[in-house]
Amino acid sequence: MAWTRDELETAFENYQKTVVQATRTGDWNHFADMFTENATYNEHGYGQFSGREEIRRWVTRTMTSFPATRMTSFPVSWYVIDEARGWVVCEVQNPMEDPGDGSVHGAPNITILHYAGDNLWSHEEDAYNPMNFLAATRKWCARAEASGNLPDEARVWMEKMARIAG
Repeated sequence: MAWTRDELETAFENYQKTVVQATRTGDWNHFADMFTENATYNEHGYGQFSGREEIRRWVTRTMTSFPATRMTSFPVSWYVIDEARGWVVCEVQNPMEDPGDGSVHGAPNITILHYAGDNLWSHEEDAYNPMNFLAATRKWCARAEASGNLPDEARVWMEKMARIAG
């Protein structure tokens, strides 16, 4: 089905506003509510999720845990819209808060959204290099620790990463 440019623009604006609200409040339920009941979500670091409620369980757990809790926003750098097919593709930045020394840390991802109508999305895919996120988070932790600002949740994460690395 073809969508109008205006409808896709409006839906994507709502998507971005919802992400801002979820980031500000820490409540990611509204994010999950933007998907159809049978939506699919492909997240390259965490796996594939089927259905709104599975997406909800994943996103609320992930985005309320470190390192996502230290990401300050998810601004879109650019986007393209395929009106005929209902696709929106964008680059999303994932900056982390200042670790205490003014340094900047984060990594981008590409998000692919498929529109379903009625301001709902039937599919999202987040494509990125997990190693870039891992490196950025490790650098953030090192700078936060050196500045005396490493939160307990980050210290636990660092210890877990050290055990995994063996």
